[in-house]
Amino acid sequence: MLHTVNKSPLQSRTLEQCLAHVRPGGAVLLIEDAVYAATARTAAGAQIEKSVAQFPVYVLEPDLKARGIASKDVVKGVTAVDYAGFVKLVTEHDAVQAWL
Repeated sequence: MLHTVNKSPLQSRTLEQCLAHVRPGGAVLLIEDAVYAATARTAAGAQIEKSVAQFPVYVLEPDLKARGIASKDVVKGVTAVDYAGFVKLVTEHDAVQAWL
């Protein structure tokens, strides 16, 4: 299952709730304000860093750019994808769970 998260970890607990529900074979895609969670050297970044060791974590690159987050500031192991990559992730997984 592909899990998508769109809320900033500073305004919502959806990322934390999502990470607790990812099962083997699952993946997480951070979109919109959730891309802030992929920022290295932050509390949310530490959660993402632990998660990357267990399952793939992706971040939507246009959302990073829109928020002024440079690739070098993203947690190591997180993969940036463009819109075509987003579509590919959706087609590669049997279901999509949007965490709103």
